[in-house]
Parts: sequence; structure tokens; C-alpha cells
Amino acid sequence: MGMQARTIAVIDDDLRVLESLINLLASSGYIAEGYGSAEEFLESDGLEKSSCVITDVEMRQMSGLGLLQHINSTGSSFPVIVITGKPSEKSELFYLEKGAVGFFRKPVDGDALINLLKGVCEG
Repeated sequence: MGMQARTIAVIDDDLRVLESLINLLASSGYIAEGYGSAEEFLESDGLEKSSCVITDVEMRQMSGLGLLQHINSTGSSFPVIVITGKPSEKSELFYLEKGAVGFFRKPVDGDALINLLKGVCEG
């Protein structure tokens, strides 16, 4: 039985990070759709068609926290993975308590990210 492709929304205002994550996901058999901001994602149909969201914490307008809280407020239960260039143990714990299923420091460990996705998006 073949793996069914899952759509993963990637949200980051750093184009290099966005492209890198999209390439990683595509090479691992996922359909990856990139968004340059949380607003762009929310204005699209991404929320309806994605099975998982990977979002940066610090973005120009709505933050990763704002997006996570918005997704939670819709009653949606799909997984949100948070990435950041400015990590701390305190922020990691905070995001996990707010409902994120994973927290990664930039540069993201690709193998660890794919392993987490396999568990939360296909499990």
C-alpha cells in the first residue's frame, strides 16, 4: 500500500527557509504549500486542505503564536509544528503547552522533522 500524499502548509517570511522546507517535504513524498505570512495562509484555502502546519514563530505581522491560537480557536485539531531562529527552553515549553506538537530550532533538523511528521500526520 503506497503512502497517501499529505498536504503540509509551511509558513515563514524568510524565503530561503520556506524554499528549503518545501524541498525537504517534497523529497519526502509530501505535498508542501508555502506561505510568506500567517495572513496569506489564513486568506487562502490552506486551513481546509492542509493536514499539518509548520510555522515560524517570528513574522512581520501575525506571529506563529497568533496563528496557533487562531487555529485552536477554530476547533481544528490538526497538528502545528513551530520553528524558530531564537529558541529557548522557556519558549519551547510555552508552545508545546499551547498545543504545538513539535518545536524546532533553525536550521531545522530535516530527519527529525520528517520523523515527527510521519507520527503526527500519518498516525
